[in-house]
Amino acid sequence: MPRTVLFDVDGTLTDTNHLHVVAWWEAFRQAGHLVAMRDIHRAIGLGAADLISHLLGGDRDRDKDEAIGAAHDTLYGTWFDRLPALDGAQDLLHALADRGWRVVLATSAGGPELEALRRAIGADDVIDGVASADDVAAGKPAPDLVHHALELVGAAVTEAVFVGDTVWDMKAATGAGVRAVALLSGGIPRADLEEAGAAAVYQDPAALLSHLESSLLAEFERGT
Repeated sequence: MPRTVLFDVDGTLTDTNHLHVVAWWEAFRQAGHLVAMRDIHRAIGLGAADLISHLLGGDRDRDKDEAIGAAHDTLYGTWFDRLPALDGAQDLLHALADRGWRVVLATSAGGPELEALRRAIGADDVIDGVASADDVAAGKPAPDLVHHALELVGAAVTEAVFVGDTVWDMKAATGAGVRAVALLSGGIPRADLEEAGAAAVYQDPAALLSHLESSLLAEFERGT
């Protein structure tokens, strides 16, 4: 069975986490909530509904959730034409495809946002499948998105590696039984990622690419 590598997108392949932080901060402010940016940052990677619940708690006025999410989407959408890919992201995906890996995106993004992110990465020619938050009932840190991504290409958990940048990514991957590699490009501390299950940690896509021969992915190739 071919090896499969699953990639988160925001903070892993694109330098967009802090754009999300600003957009969520303003969306909350417009709804009358002052939420610290550091707390929003730690919640990036959750789906919108889970992020709002995580930050505002269960006793909030849930009738405002839809408006908060829509405000975030509108604010974040102003950057769609200039979302930045992280250094080495495109080259990393191409290098892995050249080595025989199937490449699948597993992201909380969906719709026009996901389309904009894919344009930023510029590697659709080597992406074998895309699993988004639109496809599952429960987003990260639940393992559903990882399971769905594997099902898209008929991959086994024993032949897959997940690459992400948040605690939620690590928990989703390990919860699905998939080995997890973490990148620091999303701004989450190494210790937090390792505690959540990261088997290896690299600075960013370019660093993973430069260390590919000694990486966890190369170990999979060698069957070690």
